[in-house]
Formats: sequence, C-alpha cells, structure tokens
Amino acid sequence: MTADYEFLGICRPDKDDPAVGDIFNKVPQLSVDNVLRDDSIELIATEFADPNRNLEFATMAMDAGKYVHLDKPPGADFAKLQSLLNKSVAKKRVVQMGYQWRYHPAMQAAIDAAQKGYLGRVYRFRAAIDKLIDAEERSHLAKYRGGMMFSEGCHLVDRATATFGKPDRVTGFIHHHAPQQDGLADDCLMVLEYPNAIAEVSLAGFDANGNQHRLLELQGTNGIARVQPYTATKLTVELRDGAGPYAPGLQTIETAPNGTGVAYTPDFAEIAAIIRKGAKPTCSAAHDLNTHRVLLEGCGML
Repeated sequence: MTADYEFLGICRPDKDDPAVGDIFNKVPQLSVDNVLRDDSIELIATEFADPNRNLEFATMAMDAGKYVHLDKPPGADFAKLQSLLNKSVAKKRVVQMGYQWRYHPAMQAAIDAAQKGYLGRVYRFRAAIDKLIDAEERSHLAKYRGGMMFSEGCHLVDRATATFGKPDRVTGFIHHHAPQQDGLADDCLMVLEYPNAIAEVSLAGFDANGNQHRLLELQGTNGIARVQPYTATKLTVELRDGAGPYAPGLQTIETAPNGTGVAYTPDFAEIAAIIRKGAKPTCSAAHDLNTHRVLLEGCGML
C-alpha cells in the first residue's frame, strides 16, 4: 500500500494461465464477481497471457465502471479495442495501455530531442528488440500471425507512433526462420513511412545477448540520440551543433540516477494521479488506436 493506492488482490479465472506461480501464493485471491462488483476497487489491471482475454476482461471492467490498465498488445480485434476506448470516454474513465517503455526516461529524452528540433530534421527512427526465446514462449507467441512482432514489437511501434504519429504506409516482413516447425513469426521487420521520415522496428528470437543489443535511435540532420541497452537509463547524444541542453559533440547523459526508471512503476503512479487528481493521461485514446492499427496492419492481422 502507498499513499496513492492499495493492492487488494489477484483474480485468475484461467487456472492454466502461465502467469500463475509461487509468486502469488500469499496474495489474496479474488473472484471475477468480487472484482467487478466491489465499488471500492477503482482500477483493474488485466494481465492475462492471451491478449484476447486481456481485451475481453478489460471490457468487462469498463462496463463495471472501472479504470483499466490493459496489458499489451490489446487483443487482435481492432473494432473491439475501439469500442472499449469509446466506452471509456462515455464513462469518463481511462484505459491505460501497458506498453513497457512509455515512461522510460532515456527514450523519453530521445523523443523529446527529436520533437523539439535538437536533432535537426529527423529522418529516421530505428529500434530493435531481439532476444532468445525458449520452446514454451515460442508456443505461446505462435498463437497469433504476427508472432514476436505482435507480442513484443508492439512496444517499439508505440514509440515510433509517439514520435511521428500516423504513418502514410505500413509494411511488415513477418517471417519464420527457425528450424523448429512451430509456425512462429520469429524474424520480423516493420517499416513505417512518413512524408519526410522512415521508422524501422525489427526483432528476432535468436540473440542470446539480445538485452544488451537492444536499440532505439533517432537520426536527424544535426545528429543522433540513442538508447542502448534499454535496461540502462543512459542517453547517448551526438550533435554537430549544440541545441537545447546538449552541447556539440558526443556525450552520454544519465537520465535517471540509480536505475530509478523502472518499467511500470511510473504507469501506476500516473493512473493514480488520473483517478485521484484528474491528471491528463500521457497518451490519448486516439494515439492508442493509431498504434494498434499500425501494429495489426504491419502484422497482416488487420
């Protein structure tokens, strides 16, 4: 419990959900009826392993008048997500999407540098999120045509659309290249075309040191801003001419001391401020719909 919220318990109607484990042994177990009918519960976080189940229960939560933290990606049905977000507006509630790096301080600083013109005319967004995945995870991700791009690449598609908005064209290269015949799209590239820029999101399931090789980079006519790896909170900026807070030349900036930029902690701080103080969400429903449309289109699922 904090000054902003109290964790009441966990509801797992799907007993075979892989998220169920020893970590939840001492957590109060709630039924679906408990969660939906208890007026003291204001926020429900839907964290099923299956994206479609997340969307289904998020809709149930919204129908019950709750605020929702919806795990990524928000299902495979664009119309159902659109309906959920429309309900949230009508009910004066908020659906907060669980994209992992929306509040990452180094990524935010890189996007800020691009949008404020410090990098000059920005013409390229590059991001990669490779990792080595085991057989169990492969089986789980293979349920959807978009595979790894749908489940994991969505985080970076969200950062691309946060930078540039709605693309003119989306092209996806969604391929299976592993020797295992499980059908998983495990080697993927998505290209978002804008009037004066290109965004590239790539990922594959073969890099044993993928966490260290993950990259987000914005390139402009005055220089670059790079985040690599994601687990650090360091931003590398290299500019021809100094701009904003950045001097000319190569520099590395610690954007959050002692690794305080922990994924999801800022999410729940923000949703608490939305509920308690009427704060405005970082991302709008329109942005969330645009991001999901781009993701589904690039995965060949729209």
